[in-house]
Amino acid sequence: MFNIGAFAKYGGVSVRMLRHYDTVGLLRPAHVDQHTGYRFYEADQLARLNRVIALKGLGFTLQQVRALLDEDLDAVELRGMLRLRRAELESAMAADAQRLAQVEARLRSIESEGQMPPEDVVIKQVPAMRVAELTAVVDSFEPDLVVPVITSLYEDLWGRMQAAELRPSGAAVAYYENPQGSVTVHASIPVDTDPDPSHDFAVVDLPEVQAATLVHKGPAEQVIPSVQALARWIDANGYTSMGPAREVTLSCPHCGDHAVTELQEPIARR
Repeated sequence: MFNIGAFAKYGGVSVRMLRHYDTVGLLRPAHVDQHTGYRFYEADQLARLNRVIALKGLGFTLQQVRALLDEDLDAVELRGMLRLRRAELESAMAADAQRLAQVEARLRSIESEGQMPPEDVVIKQVPAMRVAELTAVVDSFEPDLVVPVITSLYEDLWGRMQAAELRPSGAAVAYYENPQGSVTVHASIPVDTDPDPSHDFAVVDLPEVQAATLVHKGPAEQVIPSVQALARWIDANGYTSMGPAREVTLSCPHCGDHAVTELQEPIARR
């Protein structure tokens, strides 16, 4: 047997925590000296302690931990529950990280208010192009809604193009339409082919446009400051937006901070 100090050391916990677990009936000592009140534990109790710490660390309350352990789950069942809980926490952490990135992007937008990037904006003539595309509808332009959808569309489109033995003839172009408030997302890839009824994707022609362009470096989830900088430049320089905005993938769409996207806003003189 081990006294409470030794058991705490082997279990990697505090003596205070072991006393609390005893008080709430979660981990009783194997023996309590009637004269001194000293608690003693057996080595086999480390297994229950490990389960308590693992379940508590995964967000279960002590009441839930006790209920789970009282069901006398075997190691396989417990491991399955822990893996499921771990997956839930990882998903929540990813969602929190995405929300944090969007908050930071909004803060950068606020910090850059009133600033113009004339040296970064380029007006260019974008030639007409033929593209293969898939579309979907989302509720708004919020990046956390758009990015997963556009990513899924591109993965699906690329697979369908491979099945049709079509190769891209240029960089991927995403564009967006929102005539009724909801947003139609177009995931497009330039191709040299005619429309074919056998294709399980659309082949359409995008018109030639004059566009104000700005290169965005970083994740798509953090594009809002660049979009707003381009909008401020268009307004300040006497232009108005015409037609759907486009986003051209220049480099590594899945590379986070190393991704490069050209924003293209069709324009005309106001």
